[in-house]
Amino acid sequence: MEKKIIQTDRAPCAIGTYSQAVQVGNTVYLSGQIPLVPETMTLVAGDRKAQIRQVFENLRAVAAAAGASLNEVVKLQVFLTDLGDFPLVNEIMGEYFQAPYPARAAVGVAALPKGAAVEMDAILVKSA
Repeated sequence: MEKKIIQTDRAPCAIGTYSQAVQVGNTVYLSGQIPLVPETMTLVAGDRKAQIRQVFENLRAVAAAAGASLNEVVKLQVFLTDLGDFPLVNEIMGEYFQAPYPARAAVGVAALPKGAAVEMDAILVKSA
């Protein structure tokens, strides 16, 4: 099966040897997003809520570049440097997803790239 590389300037460019997303068939694998502002490639200003929202915005931009939306996400992985931020993820996730929600994992990590407090990746399946 052929793979298609997904690329958009509406999300941060890759900061390593990876693609923003890869599509195989109707499945799209979105690489991890941290709260970088695409235009400046710097962490978004503000609190943890601002960081979480920026990550969701980045994921939404990559999904859109694949011709999909966050509603088609079937699996979401959340990486947090402080698991105390998990209630914030739940609160803000409700702004971006509707039931039925995707499967999800949340993992506490020691550190993330560029000093970010949160990173998320996702798998989505395009409906058409």
